[in-house]
Amino acid sequence: MNALAATNRNFKLAARLLGLDSKLEKSLLIPFREIKVECTIPKDDGTLVSYVGFRVQHDNARGPMKGGIRYHPEVDPDEVNALAQLMTWKTAVANIPYGGAKGGIGCNPGELSISELERLTRVFTQKIHDLIGIHTDVPAPDMGTNPQTMAWILDEYSKFHGYSPAVVTGKPIDLGGSLGRDAATGRGVLFATEALLNDHGKSVTGQRFVIQGFGNVGSWAAQLIHEAGGKVVAVSDISGAIKDKNGIDIPALLRHVKEHRGVKGFGGANAIESSSILTEDCDILIPAALGGVINRENANDIKAKFIIEAANHPTDPEADEILSKKGVVILPDIFANSGGVTVSYFEWVQNIQGLYVG
Repeated sequence: MNALAATNRNFKLAARLLGLDSKLEKSLLIPFREIKVECTIPKDDGTLVSYVGFRVQHDNARGPMKGGIRYHPEVDPDEVNALAQLMTWKTAVANIPYGGAKGGIGCNPGELSISELERLTRVFTQKIHDLIGIHTDVPAPDMGTNPQTMAWILDEYSKFHGYSPAVVTGKPIDLGGSLGRDAATGRGVLFATEALLNDHGKSVTGQRFVIQGFGNVGSWAAQLIHEAGGKVVAVSDISGAIKDKNGIDIPALLRHVKEHRGVKGFGGANAIESSSILTEDCDILIPAALGGVINRENANDIKAKFIIEAANHPTDPEADEILSKKGVVILPDIFANSGGVTVSYFEWVQNIQGLYVG
């Protein structure tokens, strides 16, 4: 099931449980605006290459639309629509005065140089600058983007509208970013996990964790869980997967990843097949990579007692039903990974006030 179909199905189920009027349900499913733009740039060798960029603005009933910009080969209209809708629900669950939006460019950032990424970001901003804004739609980093990307967007947007630091969040500190923003989503995953375990009479200490995805969210979650006494027994990223039933030395792994750009080759754990990461024996599974990774094909083989959705829509509805019957407790993404947008809100408020305190 693709991302949009899965998100719509979950929303319709929630709408029935809430008894929403059918007209309101339909209105909430249809996005406020969909934007699709061509982004053509010269590569470093002088050749021209074109990419397609998207921005879906889902809802602004509660405030400016808010959501990340993703650079990934799998970015397409359905995925961006689904993610924009999820942002609407996430900001509402977190009780932040935002609506939902999401954007992205279908590209592989790992195959582009820094200068090519800058040109691509600036062209994309030129195409959408009149449709985003401080009180309209506020982008942020997502998969494949980072504070540098936000700095380029801010600079390009400011050419048209004057210096406007509040137009994006997740910026470098020197440009009005907030301290702790990089760690915010991963820290929120820890806090959400602690709250869930507390409800079940447990704590993080001594629990065995498996983390799929060791990017910004997964690596921070692993570091903070390790510091809190949890035992991270398996980790994967795009380069491979590793396992140590006695617990991985996370500080050493972080140093290895910084040097080698992936978990592959880490000497402090055993290499395993990446495809097996979700079904490894553990107490708590944290999918922190792409959506739809937990599905009806692998749901029956999952051994975790708890699933913390650090990624966006990692669990398909069919898998959700299977896991629920097995007694697995799933903490939804719209709560579990809302730490990032919470700190983004503080950054936005700080920028609007012109208050630079970090």
